[in-house]
Parts: sequence; C-alpha cells; structure tokens
Amino acid sequence: MDTRTGSATVPRVTRSFFEAERHPGGEILHPLPNARSRWGGQLRGMATSGILARAAERAAPAELRPVRWTVDLLRPARSRPCVTTTEVIRRGRRLCVAEARLWQDDVLVSKATGLFLAPGGTVTGKTWQPDTTPEPPPPDLHPGTAEPRLYYSDDKGWTNTPAPHQNASRKMLWTYPQELVLGERPTPFQHAATVADLVNVVANWGDAGLEFINADLTLALARTPADDLGLGLATVQRVEDGGLAVATAAVFDRQGPLGTVTGAALAAPAPVDPRTPIGAS
Repeated sequence: MDTRTGSATVPRVTRSFFEAERHPGGEILHPLPNARSRWGGQLRGMATSGILARAAERAAPAELRPVRWTVDLLRPARSRPCVTTTEVIRRGRRLCVAEARLWQDDVLVSKATGLFLAPGGTVTGKTWQPDTTPEPPPPDLHPGTAEPRLYYSDDKGWTNTPAPHQNASRKMLWTYPQELVLGERPTPFQHAATVADLVNVVANWGDAGLEFINADLTLALARTPADDLGLGLATVQRVEDGGLAVATAAVFDRQGPLGTVTGAALAAPAPVDPRTPIGAS
C-alpha cells in the first residue's frame, strides 16, 4: 500500500491544546477540544505534560539545559480552566530543580519536576553505546490524518495513518509539533515533554487496542530536539504483569538518538482503538 501523499510541505504546528486568558496576575488556560483524551473526556497527558513543561522552563535559567522531566498524573484533569504554578526547589551554579503544578478549581491534578543542568566540559574516554539506532520515516511521508503523526510497526513499516498497526509487533511513532497555547510555537523542550506522554501508545498498543492508561512518565534528554521539531519514539523495553505495565522508549530525531522516556501504566476499564480519531464516537 502506498501511504505517501502528494503534499509538498508538512504543517509544523497544528491543533492547539489551550487558549491563554492573560491578566495582570498571570493567566488562565482554557482547554480547547484537541486537549481532550479518549479516556472519558479528561485532558490528554500530552497536553498536561506539555503545559507543565512550559511553566517549568520559564522558571529555570535560560543557560541551563533540561535533562530530566518527571510527571505524576495525580487525578483526572477535566476539560476545565487550568492554572499552573512553579517553584524553584534548588538553584546552583550548574543545576536547577523546578517543580510545576497544574490546578483546576484549587485542586492539584498533576505535578512535574524538571532537572536543568549546565552543559560543558570534555570527555576523552569511550563507553558502550547501542549498535543500532531507530530509523526515522522517509522525509516525503506526511501525516494523513488530523493527528500530526506517522506510525510504524515491525510488521508493516512506516505509514501515514494508524490503520495498519493494530498488531502485537514493536512500534514507533514520529510526531510533528502541536501548539500548547494558541498562537505560541512550542520550544524544543516543550515539544519533547508533550510527545513523551505517547510512550503509553507506542509501547502498550497491541492487537486488541490500547488496554492501558498511563500514570506517569519520566523523560531523560542528553540534548533537546532539532529546530524542525520532528521527533520519534521507539519502544526498546516493555514488561507487563498483573495489569501493570512499565516500558521504555528511545527518543530520536533525524540527527539520531537524544534520550529515553519511561512510563508506568494501569490496565484500563476498557480498551480504546488508537485508529479512531480523538473525539470520534
């Protein structure tokens, strides 16, 4: 099946998650329809992680680089106005730890901690690295659905829709950026934090659909994504037992690997079909 389109360009930013209502004391974030997940209308983990990363990055010194991002999804975040707050837990010469929190109706629904470090220094020794790296999709393969993604499974290869991938083979995803806030292009770190939530899809989507709902994620980055913001996830490990699953995916762009993301997930009350568009009945 030829899954390539004739489009000459790929839309780089599309379908915002929030609209910001700014006022002298800060801002209120109003979820847009694209922020709603498949799980009973609550906010997508992508939207939650991304908007928290936006808050934490603004609190950290610009000269430091994000290297670890951990999100705890404490309660279902509904499609209601949100507020973010931040606190710098530790600030040193080469290190900053910032915590961001997401509130709805004065209730804490999610929190995240970011570790930011100063790059620099040289090393001369050799250490082990994997022999193989994930292969990005062909540059002329463009998304064929409203979701700005490309899909891969070992059985089918890269396609521009999720339709062929309801199977039990290893999967990868390739993503293009989405606006977190209407009118704002995400930074490379914000985009990586947004995409990290997809570890649940890339690792836990099997031949019966997506039967797990994620409870957390931890993203680790040696560098941030390239400026074009094309970013991939490739499953590298998965363990399941007793309705719990933990998985790790490699994070990569067209320049090569740049980190990993690990997520823990619980068996969902009922599976969802990732081939069905978000918001479809």
